[in-house]
Amino acid sequence: MADPMDTVIGAGEAQRDAKAAAAHLDAAEKADKAGDRIGAVMAYRKALAADPTNAAILFALAYRLDLMGEEDEAVALYERACERAPAPINALMNLAVLAEDRGDLARAERCLRQVLETNPNHVRARLFMKDVQASRDMAVEEEPERDVAKRRALYDTPVTDFELSVRARTCLKKMNIRTLGDLLRITEAELASYKNFGDQSLVEIKQMLAAKGLRLGQGLDDAHRAARRQLTDSLRGSGKDAALGKPVSDLNLSVRARKALQLLNIQTLGDLASHTEAELMGVKNFGATSLQEVKERLVEHGLSLRVLDA
Repeated sequence: MADPMDTVIGAGEAQRDAKAAAAHLDAAEKADKAGDRIGAVMAYRKALAADPTNAAILFALAYRLDLMGEEDEAVALYERACERAPAPINALMNLAVLAEDRGDLARAERCLRQVLETNPNHVRARLFMKDVQASRDMAVEEEPERDVAKRRALYDTPVTDFELSVRARTCLKKMNIRTLGDLLRITEAELASYKNFGDQSLVEIKQMLAAKGLRLGQGLDDAHRAARRQLTDSLRGSGKDAALGKPVSDLNLSVRARKALQLLNIQTLGDLASHTEAELMGVKNFGATSLQEVKERLVEHGLSLRVLDA
């Protein structure tokens, strides 16, 4: 990946609030040096809110989200950084890497061609282009399909097939958790709050999942990532996609609503729009009034909560 420090804020770029952006960038740099990734991301979000079209800030935030595995939002931010000509080469290169990782070789090739149109002698882009074109020639569709089938078979495995204590099995049964997939769609907080579900049972289940490279809430995370990707694609070019990366603090919600979003680790409007009403209502003390408040704030930004397919 290209380093974000290679991108420099142009002196001639229009800035909405240069002073605030600079202060937040300074805080982000300090957090980076201290190894505080989450703090750095939060500071970069604030800097971007102060200067929404700054390609350098867009790139820096995207780069850090990329490192944290938040690929969907990183892609959206890289694309925003590329909207103004000339598109930053570093952003195009990182988009190509992400597209290639996802198997979207055509998209990776488009990004690399854009780089080479600007800089025909870009050594890394030329080498990467050869790799991508070779991969396109050798692409085999059956392997991803097999992977999907294997994952579905694993998720359909009954929880009774795993070595769990009687207490853990009984609690899962009462919670109507029958398969591994059901278990992955529930959070640690939900399990811990269930009557008679003790710390030992929770540790037992987490260790069982960890041994398989899985974790509680993973199924929900996958659904939210897919929803964010779909939302980003549906809004691209409409002008509304810029709102997806805004921090939820911009909504000026009530204390109760803010606490609920914190519990769900919802940081951006894109995160919020990928959740359903039921997921929000499942948080303790989050009632109909808070739900209406959140929905109204989202509408102001042209967004809404996710609706499950019938």
